[in-house]
Amino acid sequence: MNSDVVNFFLEHLSVERRCSPHTIISYATDLKQFSLFLEEQHQSLPLTEVSSSQIRLWLVHLSDNSLENRSINRKLASLRTFYKFLLQKGRIQENPLLPIRTIKTRKKLPQFLRESEMAEIPSIDETNQDFGTIRDQLILYLLYGTGMRLAELISLQKSHINLPQATLRVLGKRNKERIIPIPAFLLQLIQRYLTLCPFESLYLIVDNKGKQVYPMMVQRLIKKQLGEISTLEKLSPHVLRHTYATHLLNNGADLNAIKELLGHANLAATQVYTHNSMEKIKEIYAQAHPKA
Repeated sequence: MNSDVVNFFLEHLSVERRCSPHTIISYATDLKQFSLFLEEQHQSLPLTEVSSSQIRLWLVHLSDNSLENRSINRKLASLRTFYKFLLQKGRIQENPLLPIRTIKTRKKLPQFLRESEMAEIPSIDETNQDFGTIRDQLILYLLYGTGMRLAELISLQKSHINLPQATLRVLGKRNKERIIPIPAFLLQLIQRYLTLCPFESLYLIVDNKGKQVYPMMVQRLIKKQLGEISTLEKLSPHVLRHTYATHLLNNGADLNAIKELLGHANLAATQVYTHNSMEKIKEIYAQAHPKA
């Protein structure tokens, strides 16, 4: 019973909402964890008969297992979307999530690398003809030079690159398309990569066998590259997205322009970077003002 209603929901996410495979897997994982919890509590109820109290017990269980409030809220959001869908489709009469509030969390500022740290990344000798080396550097600079997400990088196709106009087309969340300018240094690197690439593929970035790269490969590569220049605890592709946005703002870019470049649905998601800029302003003030 539970598998039927979950599959019905996941099909809706895939076909009607056109969510990414990563998003669908996240929903499926959260719903499976909730179902397993109900079984462990000897409450093997259909998901369509769950009450608010059982959901609260699950949230307490997650907290007791040291899951951070931010992660709990993400799972709670999965349940909200799921039960809202069931209500719309007439599978339930009442939404058990209505009386449950989101857990308060401390607002985390995005981590980013300083411009001086990015400048420490070793440049490659122009005589270097090794495909893998150039490919690895291109991955890093595509993330930093365009602010694209990991999933967007992996799905980027050669046809999405417009070399004469120095732009690339990105297909983001909800299949929302945006155009991003390619900086001169990155444009040269892309051209060099395309010249060296020995494989025929729809996708721009491929592995050493000519196949589309996968998330773990990119994550390991970025962690290794950034680990040589930064002491940040979490070094991931998304840190480069934060770095891209922060550096643009620090150098005078308009907040609305950054919003469009990042593909944010609303300005509130972009405004978090103003806090990072304020930290830089405070730092400069502390260094420069005689009474600071």
